Amino acid sequence: MEKLQAKLVLEDGSEFFGWAFGKNKSAAGEVVFNTGMSGLVQALTDPGCKGQILVCTWPIVGNCGVPVNKNGAPFFDEQRLPVTLESDKIQVSGLIVSDLCEEPSHYSSKINLSTWLEKEKTCGIYGIDTRALALRLRDRGTMIGKILVEDKLKQGFNDVSSKKISLSNHDGVPLKEIKTYHPASKKSDKKIALLDCGVKANVIRCLLNRGAEVIRIPCGMDIENVKYDGLVISSGPGNPKDYKKTIETVRKALSGNKPVFGIGLGNLIMALAAGADTYKLPFGHRSQNQPSIEEGANTCYVTSQNHGYAVRSDSLPKDWKQWFTNANDGTVEGIKNEKKPFSAVQFYPEGCPGSRDTEFLFDRFLDQVKEGK
Repeated sequence: MEKLQAKLVLEDGSEFFGWAFGKNKSAAGEVVFNTGMSGLVQALTDPGCKGQILVCTWPIVGNCGVPVNKNGAPFFDEQRLPVTLESDKIQVSGLIVSDLCEEPSHYSSKINLSTWLEKEKTCGIYGIDTRALALRLRDRGTMIGKILVEDKLKQGFNDVSSKKISLSNHDGVPLKEIKTYHPASKKSDKKIALLDCGVKANVIRCLLNRGAEVIRIPCGMDIENVKYDGLVISSGPGNPKDYKKTIETVRKALSGNKPVFGIGLGNLIMALAAGADTYKLPFGHRSQNQPSIEEGANTCYVTSQNHGYAVRSDSLPKDWKQWFTNANDGTVEGIKNEKKPFSAVQFYPEGCPGSRDTEFLFDRFLDQVKEGK
């Protein structure tokens, strides 16, 4: 691979130099760090990472390769859900790593990381001190950044583009129409409406594996004419307050009695719909080892997370309470209603990557659906 110089420029003026890999182009986005040791292909294809430049603090990246075909396209299962990946394409704007491995050794790998990024038209930098970069982001908070390659190295942060960088997906995900998935048995007594704000493939699998029929609905679409037994609000990117249509849809759902379950961004949207407030975290939670304590249960779970916002605990209205708490910083990791079957978690119960110890939350939700029928 030809070595081309590249650099990352942050909005505070700091610069980090390295070498380009993947697609040799410049890119901009919100620079965030992920402390996970593995699960890179899932993180890169998580729609919740849309608009981000992802920094890996784990030093060696690419040694597992990528489980896609030689054209860079994912393999699909019988439901047309991507296998191993969480969506059918890379969602991040760019990737920053310390050491890049170009000769993967994992049994499932078909191409290396750099080739995959090139085919997906995504740029990357290697050779950067990612620990120092992560410390800067931790101390000063996440920042907008720009990756500059070769002929643009002399440019600064403000020289690249005056175009505003969009960090949210509030106009809806690429899904344009309702899509229905049926469990393997083809027979189901549970119809689950899934508001797709940027859903991960494994959320759909977790519901299908439990015998539910999943009706996937674009997040900006009205669901009044959809017949369902329970509602799931998916994870996704951006500021939850930008999802105005979805908040109003969920507010209407909370006026009824059908079970509602939120994941990630869905937790934040549910809180806003209930009347609570949200705020931006300094640098967010992005890893597979975030400890979340279930209130009143004296139990701590290791959870997978990818979010930059949280619910203000003191803003929760009457009949709502904090359900899970982050053991590191005390932020809200879940909420629930004390009188109705409404609950949500900030972490990813479906894992991928990371622990699946909290998959039982899908069982709890579907039990509520069964009880309500």
